Amino acid sequence: MNEVKESFREGGGDGDGAAPRRRTETAAAAPAPAALTAKVRTLAPSMTRSMQRVAEAVAADPAGCAALTVTGLAELTGTSEATVVRTARLLGYPGYRDLRLALAGLAAQQQSGRSPAVTADIAVDDPIAEVVAKLAHDEQQTLADTAAALDTVQLGAAVTALTAARRTDIYGIGASGLVAQDLAQKLLRIGLVAHAHHDPHLAVTGAVQLRAGDVAIAITHSGSTSDVIEPLRVAFDHGATTIAITGRPDGPVTQYADHVLTTSTARESELRPAAMSSRTSQLLVIDCLFTGVTQRTYETAAPALAASYEALVHRRVPRGLR
Repeated sequence: MNEVKESFREGGGDGDGAAPRRRTETAAAAPAPAALTAKVRTLAPSMTRSMQRVAEAVAADPAGCAALTVTGLAELTGTSEATVVRTARLLGYPGYRDLRLALAGLAAQQQSGRSPAVTADIAVDDPIAEVVAKLAHDEQQTLADTAAALDTVQLGAAVTALTAARRTDIYGIGASGLVAQDLAQKLLRIGLVAHAHHDPHLAVTGAVQLRAGDVAIAITHSGSTSDVIEPLRVAFDHGATTIAITGRPDGPVTQYADHVLTTSTARESELRPAAMSSRTSQLLVIDCLFTGVTQRTYETAAPALAASYEALVHRRVPRGLR
């Protein structure tokens, strides 16, 4: 059974000096071997350089590193034993022994051919057929990594909050704003009250109106987009249940999130920036949220979906003009 820990976070009440809200968090289980490389890609940018060396070493050669003691891996990467242990814990493992077990499992998967190598970056002169193949592979890998690393306990708690919400506000800027609009539209189609905000001023204005029983969702790959963090903070302070969908589980946005859903991305390149690859994983997470809510509210959701479909059918071009 997962260990349950309670924590206090700053920012309670409605700004009237009330005591901080008490949070109950469930510690996530150690990532499965298949999720290890995804965790490395997600967390490496926020690690210290010495921790990056450890993380990159275990992702590049899981079989070799699985055979090393903590001292041996520290020597291989030019770091310290303490750095190796800290890296293992940051990746989600209680200690180095657990990381070694995951590395052995990942090595076995790779040897069996179930964990394909990452394709090379797209080059300017790649034939279009090769571009399609590389993008398709990267999209598949991103989805697999996100699914493997997604904390289903946090996901279930987020679904519960959305199911019971009086109102849901969703914040996103740029590509994440498109994802926010998609989630809002989905929730509206099953009869729930949802608003997507891409204007930071309107987002904060709406967040001030939220209370306990409402939900606020921030979507930000970097986890540090101020225009998204600020309305989430305001919603948090006013008692709403807050959710962060982010590629940086240690980013500033998580300070104001009751539930954190981590996304993964393909490797960035000149022709494929983070905004493109992150959107794929974000869409998977919101589809999981929406499907979970629809399951919980099926008796009302199914008729609402049917009604919205019927209404949209009449907006289509008449059959004789197609």
